[in-house]
Amino acid sequence: MNIESWLNLAILQLNNLDNINSRLDAEVLLSHILNRSISWIICNNSYIISDNDLKQLNNLIKRRLNSEPIAYLIGKKEFWSLSLIVSRSTLIPRPDTEILVEQALMRLENTNFKTVLDLGTGCGCIALALASMKSNCYVIGIDCIQESINIARKNAENLHLDNITFFNSFWFSSVNRKFDIIVSNPPYISLKEIDILEKELLFEPMIALISTSSGLGSINYIIKRSKKYLNNKGWLLIEHSWMQKVRVQKLFKKYGFINIITYPDYSGHDRITVGQK
Repeated sequence: MNIESWLNLAILQLNNLDNINSRLDAEVLLSHILNRSISWIICNNSYIISDNDLKQLNNLIKRRLNSEPIAYLIGKKEFWSLSLIVSRSTLIPRPDTEILVEQALMRLENTNFKTVLDLGTGCGCIALALASMKSNCYVIGIDCIQESINIARKNAENLHLDNITFFNSFWFSSVNRKFDIIVSNPPYISLKEIDILEKELLFEPMIALISTSSGLGSINYIIKRSKKYLNNKGWLLIEHSWMQKVRVQKLFKKYGFINIITYPDYSGHDRITVGQK
């Protein structure tokens, strides 16, 4: 079977899924298995796919039809123009989280701030983006899942970043120093929302998605304890649901933060709240 025939068949199958670009999904999977660029695939539609490659492709299509995310199928995801390894032990990085990176970078510009802590780092996307942009800063990423730490370390190695460290910790449990900036994309989906989650989300680690207290359990825990680990005038930046802005701002005020601001994501939804010690 050649590329054109396989693509037509794959697109026809993937059309059964809602809210996806069937052609792009098929091209990404083909690019992954053939180890060729999508532009090469488009220009070589008569290329004959080997039986072994066809077997792998058909297996990936079956998994995709079960709503498994493309990022897990190919084992990588782009974030902040960085190609990152991901697995089902890590959340899939999302474009809106780049707002968190942008706001952290703004606070690192033209200041003496040099140290950053990323809580619940997952594949390391936030920490790696900051380290790649600020070679004069030192970034630490922590996570309670050891496999996530292993993946984050591999990503740092692949990106040749030496101003970053990852280690295992349940939030602050193994942290023994202060930082200029603390960033976090913690779990913030409530237990009541599990039944209405999109099918793709069910493949991601629940520990990184679901939190107690109407989704605010982890956020409250982090805000309450962060000042102990922040240098004077340091900043805490947290990602949250667009519906949680008011409650998150109240938590920042409750625990004594000042200069509290909430920033929208690329869709205009309230997504990142920051506060200063």
